[in-house]
Amino acid sequence: MAKIVRFYEQGGPEVLKLEEAEVGAPGEGELRIRVQAIGLNRSEAMFRRGGYFAPNKYPSLNGYECSGIVEALGPGVDGFTVGQNVSVLPMWSLGQYGVYGEQAIVPARAVVAAPPGLTPIEAASVWMQYFTAYAIIEWGRLTIGDYVILPAASSSVGLAAIQLANWAGATPIATTRRSDKAGALLGHGAAHVIATEEQDLVEEVMRITDGKGARVVFDPVGGPYVETLAKAMAEEGLLMIYGSLSGQPTPHPHWSSAFKAISVRSWIASQIWNKPQRFAAVSAVVLKGLAEGQLQPVIARTFGLEQIVDAHRYLESNQQIGKVVVTVGDVTG
Repeated sequence: MAKIVRFYEQGGPEVLKLEEAEVGAPGEGELRIRVQAIGLNRSEAMFRRGGYFAPNKYPSLNGYECSGIVEALGPGVDGFTVGQNVSVLPMWSLGQYGVYGEQAIVPARAVVAAPPGLTPIEAASVWMQYFTAYAIIEWGRLTIGDYVILPAASSSVGLAAIQLANWAGATPIATTRRSDKAGALLGHGAAHVIATEEQDLVEEVMRITDGKGARVVFDPVGGPYVETLAKAMAEEGLLMIYGSLSGQPTPHPHWSSAFKAISVRSWIASQIWNKPQRFAAVSAVVLKGLAEGQLQPVIARTFGLEQIVDAHRYLESNQQIGKVVVTVGDVTG
């Protein structure tokens, strides 16, 4: 028996229940791992409360990014050994598998060797953020002299995008609702910070860019504010939307983009990890950045597994700067 987290209805953090259950043996193409640390993602909170879709069945599992140690291999699995330190990537539909617990069964295709030199807490917080933020490199083609606007920049993906932009020689303009996070964002590499509830975004971006506007915007919020973001962009820029944190419909900013020939596209990290060649190439870049210090995961706060409800409350509080991680057992680092 192992402690795992499940929920029986969608709702607030309190619907998450820590229970004893038999995890069992891995099936064809699966691994069972002993979980050490779990990296939380906003999509998991939205899934829990009904912001994405309903689970296929109840009770439902949750969570899809963690670090751990291989305990058992299912039939047809090779390339891994029992006792190996691994990271689990979010490569399935939420609820199909789940890593909130002491043990988890996961598909082998979603498992990679843990990046060398990282603690279990860091290894649980790497892949989602850097694979998501890598869009500014792969599609945005950021380079020296470019400006990129990063809304909700205090998130783990926002901080990853700041690091990637700096590595590429571009200038990251972080946005946050209020100025209380400005100092921390500057400390984490943002060249400029705009508090959108206190400052005029378009006016500030034009001042920073000498009237040119930002060539790339990487937005997890969506909603009507994309109109404002488009107005702050340079000609022939790229507006990428990778989330819907606003909870509102996202209009196409037609007139704001038409006069500047701005391109608008959506993004999800599975566009990388569902394609083996792209996955291998981007993984190599991320591992190089981690090894050389250009990339470094930022941990906002850790919680124990028994604090999963509090962890979700904190995740949704917008207080954090970086990744929220849940530890399982005695994990140091």
